[in-house]
Amino acid sequence: MAETPLKAEQQSSSSLKIYFRLLSYVKPYIGIFMLSILGFIIFASTQPMLAGILKYFVDGLSNPQAVLFPNVPYLQDLQLLQAVPLLIVLIAAWQGLGSFLGNYFLAKVSLGLVHDLRVELFNKLLVLPNRYFDNHNSGHLISRITFNVTMVTGAATDAIKVVIREGLTVVFLFAYLLWMNWKLTLVMLAILPVIAMMVGTASKKFRKQSKKIQVAMGDVTHVASETIQGYRVVRSFGGENYEQQRFANASQSNTDKQLRMTKTGAVYTPMLQLVIYSAMAALMFLVLFLRGDATAGDLVAYITAAGLLPKPIRQLSEVSSTIQKGLAGAESIFEQLDEKPEVDTGTVELERVEGRLEVRNLSFTYPGTDRQVLSDISFTAEPGQMIALVGRSGSGKSTLASLIPRFYHHDQGQILLDGVEIEDYRLRNLRRHVSQVTQHVTLFNDTVANNIAYGDLAGAPRADIEAAAADAYAKEFVDQLPKGFDTQVGENGVLLSGGQRQRLAIARALLKNAPLLILDEATSALDTESERHIQAALDHVMKGRTTLVIAHRLSTIEKADMILVMDQGKLVERGTHAELLAANGYYARLHAMGLDEPAKADIT
Repeated sequence: MAETPLKAEQQSSSSLKIYFRLLSYVKPYIGIFMLSILGFIIFASTQPMLAGILKYFVDGLSNPQAVLFPNVPYLQDLQLLQAVPLLIVLIAAWQGLGSFLGNYFLAKVSLGLVHDLRVELFNKLLVLPNRYFDNHNSGHLISRITFNVTMVTGAATDAIKVVIREGLTVVFLFAYLLWMNWKLTLVMLAILPVIAMMVGTASKKFRKQSKKIQVAMGDVTHVASETIQGYRVVRSFGGENYEQQRFANASQSNTDKQLRMTKTGAVYTPMLQLVIYSAMAALMFLVLFLRGDATAGDLVAYITAAGLLPKPIRQLSEVSSTIQKGLAGAESIFEQLDEKPEVDTGTVELERVEGRLEVRNLSFTYPGTDRQVLSDISFTAEPGQMIALVGRSGSGKSTLASLIPRFYHHDQGQILLDGVEIEDYRLRNLRRHVSQVTQHVTLFNDTVANNIAYGDLAGAPRADIEAAAADAYAKEFVDQLPKGFDTQVGENGVLLSGGQRQRLAIARALLKNAPLLILDEATSALDTESERHIQAALDHVMKGRTTLVIAHRLSTIEKADMILVMDQGKLVERGTHAELLAANGYYARLHAMGLDEPAKADIT
């Protein structure tokens, strides 16, 4: 039991920390933010003015000819008859100016904040290590950028708007009430601790429920994006009903959690209102009881000012739910922003490398697991050599290929490129020297030309792009597309066949012209006809480059300068195709099983 207050204290201090961090994003907009605050001050100042006008209106009912400002030059002849309507119009105009300044400039801050946070979140995604994406599904990551950010800005700006505008309204009204009758006003103050206690209790509930809503929203996004990306599989295997159910369940879970939050608010607001109006009832009794020598106008103005108080007080109490929702969103956003980016302690930058790859006593275990995926691997690939990696599924071939461009970090053994440990290279520089083509081709919803000349290659001359496409045997089908190289390929190249997508990926690698080439099942998506073309393209691209090939087709492997046979993370055999067949060992058995039939052998 003793731990509970401590826990609550820690939670509130972490909430404050998160909130102040959130407010730091308002810094670039401080000028327009102050302008919006000025607007809210103007708006709040008009509330007691409206109550004050009623005093003169009621007093004017018995004597409309009375002068409002007897001692003010130029205004001493202004009677209540003209002054009251004129002042109402002026107060309304003053309030309108305040409302515009406050709302417009705060919206500017709010939208700027959404933009800044979204951009920062997205940019962070670009530098996070591979294992982060292994451990987080894309739906939740997208939901953070879209849904959580908007909730956060509610806390940072909408809440500020309510706190400043309604807070100042309460302050001005209280000041006016104290000025009119301080005894009555002090009686009203007695109700405030009850309101504060109710607000505190509801805040905790809102924060907890809001976190659950965010997770549920991520689930909705995740199911939807998975189904959209895998729509062919869904339809081929009759998964429509399953996906309908899965999405309905995720959406229902989100709806239930939203409803629970609404219920909390729906119960809490009327209860608060009941407390406030009970206070008002007591106040009216006291006004009638203690009226003293106050005029009817004074009493009407006092009751009106007091009657204006419940609305801002209620809004101030409701703001805690907005803040709690925002803090729950901010927590998940800052969690991602605080993730450590890819480690890059390298200092070496080389303009060009020859491509000598040496692996020494390399062992590797995926972070957070116990199973060793690679164990004591050693081999050397001289510049221009082709090394083939062969083995059953799960033998560690693709893992080895992922370690070379440092998608994962090895801490046992060495991988040397031109005699320099790859960990010593600057990350961007290392990846410039490596071209990779995998069986999972990624194309962007852009033109054929822009997909070939992507990233660092953007802006490459059109002639070079077309030459790379021709070398990858892609030009012939690209020329037949409606707009040739300017044809949009659709999301992930959906408008192209598997073989065509693969050829564009190879064209991209050719255009990069890196000295080290990794082909991870690069020909797996190809029919025999395409493969013949690609094989010729690969022969062309491998010249003068060190090539690491993970493949199951004999046609690719036979020509390798050296074949490395892997099993359960270990190198069990090495040699040329002929040598390994003659040895009649592991490779020969794989060969006899039908190495060139992917279903039977080795896709990692």
